[in-house]
Amino acid sequence: MKKSSHRSGMAIWGWPSLVGLLSGVGLVSGLFSDGGVGDVLAGVCLAVPVAVGAWFGWMRRGAAAGSR
Repeated sequence: MKKSSHRSGMAIWGWPSLVGLLSGVGLVSGLFSDGGVGDVLAGVCLAVPVAVGAWFGWMRRGAAAGSR
């Protein structure tokens, strides 16, 4: 018999929500900033989702290569 595991909503949606929030902050900051700190904030906030996507894409590719 399988034991059902219940995970809280924060455990499931916490990280995706954070990445979405950072994307939104980066986009708004890039749209309304005129150089300086706003551009740096936009660059950092928009680099995080790209880095996360690249990281998990690389991990998936590595796992697929390891299963051959």
